[in-house]
Amino acid sequence: MSSHQLPSPNDLLVLLTVARLGRFNAVAEALGTTHTTISRRILSLDRELGGRTLERSAHGWELTELGRHAVGAAEAIEDRLGALTTAISQKDPLSGLLRISTIDGFGAEIVTPALVKLQQGHPRINIEMFSATRKVSQNRSGVDLEIVAGRNDVDKAEAMFLTNYFLRLYASREYLLAHGVPQSLDDIRSHSFVSYVESALLVAELGYRSSQLPEPATTFQSTSLFAQLEAVQAGAGIGLLPNFLVHDRPEFVPVLPHDFQRQLPIWAVARAESLRSPVVRAAIEAITLEITERPAAFTA
Repeated sequence: MSSHQLPSPNDLLVLLTVARLGRFNAVAEALGTTHTTISRRILSLDRELGGRTLERSAHGWELTELGRHAVGAAEAIEDRLGALTTAISQKDPLSGLLRISTIDGFGAEIVTPALVKLQQGHPRINIEMFSATRKVSQNRSGVDLEIVAGRNDVDKAEAMFLTNYFLRLYASREYLLAHGVPQSLDDIRSHSFVSYVESALLVAELGYRSSQLPEPATTFQSTSLFAQLEAVQAGAGIGLLPNFLVHDRPEFVPVLPHDFQRQLPIWAVARAESLRSPVVRAAIEAITLEITERPAAFTA
């Protein structure tokens, strides 16, 4: 790079977005452009800097040493532009697009109201939320922040513990009247069971097989947690359900509450570059606050 040539600030900000999301397609969607344009901007930046800023890995695009230096400059540009915009408009400094992936039930019950409150307080934030009950992604999946359940096996990212929650057995009153109340776990063998589709389940801890429960007589399985809730309420059988969704709903009757429960952790996972984003940090704070305001939903 010649002494008088400076890298394009716009290209630096594109690189920062790639560092946070890890995938060109996701960056293109976030910036309202195309994969080809993102690739061209990165190649232009590499020429300006005289070296490669990114390298492909099993976890998506990762920064080289030169790329980390460039991202530091990009973060400084982002901070100064935010400060300038705030000074000129006297508006809230928190703005931009937040892309978040979250597990199904927790996303609806906790993450959604938390982010709605965040957006109401900072109306220049835009939110895209993807619901998927899965284990942590190793390629970061093109999102700023992941909310995942179960084991915390992460690489090239940071995981922050949010809370533990409990899976317990529930049924409707009508079902128990018609089929009897189980007196032991072995009695599950004569009942119908409602749970996730085992063959499609990415978080094994959520299924009845990994719970070491007896094989039920029949099953009603769905990839949707909310379909499971409806099925249990409609009398399809005994369900393995998260306590935070049903603890205050009397139509869901606890089954063998002293004999069985499973505890699972929930984590917030993000790249280091994403965690330096004020919007991502604000989202984590909002979700954490929502959890603390509902202690009964997450207690034993």
